[in-house]
This record gives sequence, structure tokens and C-alpha cells, in this order.
Amino acid sequence: MAANSKRVFYVKYLAHPIFSERLAARPDVRLDRLDNDTPDAEAAPIMAAAHAYQIGAARDELAPRFHVDADLLRRAPNLLIVSSNGAGYDPVDVDACTRAGVLVVNQSGGNAHSVAEHTLGMMLTLSKRIIQSDRRLRRERDVNRNDLIGNEVQGRTIGIVGLGHVGRRVAELCRGLLGMTVLAYDPYLSPEEIAARGAEKVELADLMRRSDFVSINCPLTRDSRGMIGHREFALMQPHAYFITTARGFIHDEDALLAALRDQRIAGAGLDVWAKEPPPPEHPLLQVDNVLASPHTAGVTREARQNMGQIAAEQLLAALDGRRPPRLINPEAWPRYSDRFRATFGVTPS
Repeated sequence: MAANSKRVFYVKYLAHPIFSERLAARPDVRLDRLDNDTPDAEAAPIMAAAHAYQIGAARDELAPRFHVDADLLRRAPNLLIVSSNGAGYDPVDVDACTRAGVLVVNQSGGNAHSVAEHTLGMMLTLSKRIIQSDRRLRRERDVNRNDLIGNEVQGRTIGIVGLGHVGRRVAELCRGLLGMTVLAYDPYLSPEEIAARGAEKVELADLMRRSDFVSINCPLTRDSRGMIGHREFALMQPHAYFITTARGFIHDEDALLAALRDQRIAGAGLDVWAKEPPPPEHPLLQVDNVLASPHTAGVTREARQNMGQIAAEQLLAALDGRRPPRLINPEAWPRYSDRFRATFGVTPS
């Protein structure tokens, strides 16, 4: 294989320097960096020659012209693989990739511990009313602590929407550490599979009714987009909390705001937004019983290194002709195999 014959590019940032270090150790791989403002004259030849695109997982951090859609695929005719930096892949039109015979892979599981810990932190902060206590102390004198009585989570019920890598870890922590009852809604897992992950399988409406805490831990897909709206929030108990560390657009922000203003639920912990980061004037940021973070649940030093390592290993394995383990669109494999063979002269296995 000729030097630098396998071309990879990325835009703006990588999850961790270990990604570029691993690729630099391979003389047959060339890695190019572009920026959101890289002129088209400079970006075009790099994209046209590329076999793989290591893409950022946060849609609003990436210029629209670098989102993977039918137009980008036309500009990158040799592209074989799109690899997300994280578990999410919001800037990628998976259907367009499948039609073009382009594989889409993510790094699911690489930040599971970090996101699960963030979920747990939000749950405890909300239940103990730590955020309201902090704000009151900063604004008022002689705060009456009896106005800030919280609740223990011991023995309460958490409902987890999506029992994948993150959801499973949330279930383990809540059940094992805090003695909570765990319900789960995941249409892709059987009752037996969910039981093996430490939860009881229920339908979404039942989960919303029965849970003291609702935690969203599923990916954003066509099926999950808009899944939590006015109807679902109306099912929640008045003392219950809504927490999401998944993706914006799974829940309806206007519906959540209405539920909070009408005191139909007790509060919310929000790490993901329709627009990221949300502007300071966002209505949900004006509500005192909302705990907010700017999509940082999976942003830890440990998770970033893990994601970079996984991404490098998976991408290099795919470029060497092996089937990647975190494949989002397996239906693209037959056409991809033909294109890979035409490009590199070997059939991927």
C-alpha cells in the first residue's frame, strides 16, 4: 500500500489527541484538518480525495457545509466511512449515506460512565434542592433552610428511556448505590434483556406515570424525535423530575416549559438543547427549578481519551477491511463492500 494512500479528514476538533497519534503511526494513512471557515478552494480537494470523515457529534459546532448530507457526499465521491466523535451523530444524514454506500459509525459506550454520573449528579442535585439553595444564598440574607427541604432518592423509582450503554450504567448506579426501583422503556430490547440489565420493561406512558425521576438516555432517531411532549409531561407525577443527557429534539422544550410553569412536575435537569449552547435568555434558563449544563455530560478527560482511542481503533480497522463493531447502518454494507473493493482492491470482511 502506497504511503498516505488512505485519506481521512476532520473539521475543527477531535475528541482527543490520541486519535491523531494513532493515525500518525500508520504510514499508509494521511490525516487532514479543516476548519469551519476553511475556504472552499482549499477544502474541496481534501474532501474529494477523502476515504473517511471523522466528524464532530455536536451539530451546532460544525458549519452546515460540513454536515454529511447528499450535497457533501457529492463533493466527497470517494468517501467510504463517516465516523462520529461521540455516541451521537446528529450532523449525519444516515439515509443519504446508506444510499451512497457510505458506512456510519459512532463511539457508543465510550462516554457511558461520564454521562451516567452526570445523570446521577443531576438527580441528586434536584432531589436535594441544591440548585435552589445555592441561588437563594447568593441572592438573599437570612435564608430559611426549612423552605428548602428536599427528598432522599433511596427507594424511589427511576424510569430510564433507552437502556443502552448509558442507560444500563444509570440503572446499575441507581439500583446498586441508591436502592431504587428501575423501570425502562426500550422498544429494541425484550423483557428478558431488560431484566438482565437490572430493570423492568414497561411502555412509555406507564414509565412516565410511575417514575419519580425520568431519565432520557436514548439516541436521537426518527422514532425518538419529539417523543416527549405535552402528553408525556402530563402523565408525570407533580413531585417527579425530568432529566435528559441524551439529545435535543427528543423532548419538546415548549411542552417542558409549560409543565414547569404550571407546576405539573417538580423540576428538570437539562444537558441537551435544541440550540447548543442555549442563549442566556432561553426561557428554561429563567426557571429556578431547572438545572442546566451545556451538553457536558460526556465531556470528561477520561471519556474524551476513551472516545479518541475507540474512534482511532475502529476507523483504522475499517480502513484495513474489517467490519466495524459500532455500525449504525448495516444495510449499507453490500454497496460499501463493492466500493471498498473498487478503491483498495480487497473485499472487506
